[in-house]
Amino acid sequence: MIGLWLAQLWQAEKQVRLHSEHFVQQLEKRNWSAAGEFIANDYHDDWDHDRQAVLNRLRIVLRFFSSLTIDQGNPQVSENSPVGWWSAKVKLKGSGTDFAPEIISRVNSLTEPFVLHWRHESWRPWDWKLVRVSNPALKISDRDF
Repeated sequence: MIGLWLAQLWQAEKQVRLHSEHFVQQLEKRNWSAAGEFIANDYHDDWDHDRQAVLNRLRIVLRFFSSLTIDQGNPQVSENSPVGWWSAKVKLKGSGTDFAPEIISRVNSLTEPFVLHWRHESWRPWDWKLVRVSNPALKISDRDF
């Protein structure tokens, strides 16, 4: 019975879904260091951020919030081992400093979904890392920070 449960739990699609949910939960908790545990060493995104840059930006941006909720509208998951994708339109709710409403407005106005790109890292079925985030509608420049 336990073996069947583990086999179902460790399916690649299920792992991509769970890792995405847990990553978003850490962002909601404003725990940038725990969120960083999900990010691959070779991470690189659409905004030319590597792992260190995205960790620095998470640390800065999450401090603007005293509370944060990330609603994911009907997330879609697909996988083609050793990679997988999670995609959803994201809406933010929260409060914080004067910058929080601007961030919320900017993210909530996006018409394209966020896509989290995951890669299976080892023989362990639970070992997935975030290698890229994309959203063609989101424009970020160095002036934003």
